[in-house]
Amino acid sequence: MRVIVVGGGVVGTMHAWQAVQRGHEVVQIEREAEARGASLRNFGQVWVSGRARGEELATALRARTLWEAIGAEVPGLGFRANGSLTPVRTAREYAVAEAAAAGPDAAERGHRLVTAAEARALNPALRGEFEAALWCERDAAVEPRTAQLALRERLAASGRYTFLPGREVREVVGTAAVRDDHGDVHRGDAVILATGAWLSGLVRELAPELPVRRVRLQMMQTEPLGEPLTTSVADADSFRYYPAYRGPALDRLDADQAQEPVAAAHHIQLLMVQRLDGGLTVGDTHEYEHPFAFDTTEEPYEHLARVVEGFLGRPLPKVRRRWAGVYAQCTDTTRVVHRQQVREGVWLVTGPGGRGMTCSPAIAETTANDLGW
Repeated sequence: MRVIVVGGGVVGTMHAWQAVQRGHEVVQIEREAEARGASLRNFGQVWVSGRARGEELATALRARTLWEAIGAEVPGLGFRANGSLTPVRTAREYAVAEAAAAGPDAAERGHRLVTAAEARALNPALRGEFEAALWCERDAAVEPRTAQLALRERLAASGRYTFLPGREVREVVGTAAVRDDHGDVHRGDAVILATGAWLSGLVRELAPELPVRRVRLQMMQTEPLGEPLTTSVADADSFRYYPAYRGPALDRLDADQAQEPVAAAHHIQLLMVQRLDGGLTVGDTHEYEHPFAFDTTEEPYEHLARVVEGFLGRPLPKVRRRWAGVYAQCTDTTRVVHRQQVREGVWLVTGPGGRGMTCSPAIAETTANDLGW
């Protein structure tokens, strides 16, 4: 087969990976010189812990297995099985963590409630004050700014892969064929449109009633911490954001312990992971109402810095980068992804939301299986 993949982000690149692994030829087209969207502007976390029971958790667990296997084959991904800790400070937060650790799928996720001393043994950088922590052994991380480059290098070595940057696909022409803005037509046996948060132009023409929205987030990265942060770290506000924690304990937390006003206003949860250079990626916020602001605001960064410093028991290293990103999310947030045949031989795959980095290997595998690759 010959597969045309439109989009150079992690979802598109994982579709290219699946096709090449199955012996097919791939042409991958990206409108920028390099992918610049949410695939690079994220934590690089393979985040199993908060996924909803059912399809979402199954997809994340399958993706976690695939990430580890691909990471062994492509060391440039920077895959590491670092796990995550969510420290808790109050009785209400503790109750949510306790319920998660006692849940029917706790073993699948690697969930365990640990004491503060046990948490510090797992991650000695956490010298701040907290009562206990929820440990998730199955969480992992990769390097988002370099992962696509490493994958493409390995794909190119197969001799069955071509990457065409700086080309915007403008129209579908016939069966499983597209024309780009250079006037070139790319024909195959299947076309995968993995265009991320680009939902206008051709995508709107092909799927005008697309059940997908765009979500904006703010993040930052620091100078090196000066010591290993051996796990990813979340805060108890992540309990409010991720569906795995829904239940009576979370209801009581919401009723009795309101979020700080800045966190509530900007839909903030702390996620933090250390990059291979020692810096910390810290976020994030969520903005749902269009039009999005074109600038970033300082209050969320100040809030996140306070939370991080409370866990580390030390000042946050100097911030060297701040940025905003936008991802595509299914309006029905229980859906892992929106997969739709939009023309003969042409499929649109979009809307994984904040699950894109986590779930992309399994999303691409499902597409390949469904299309009989």
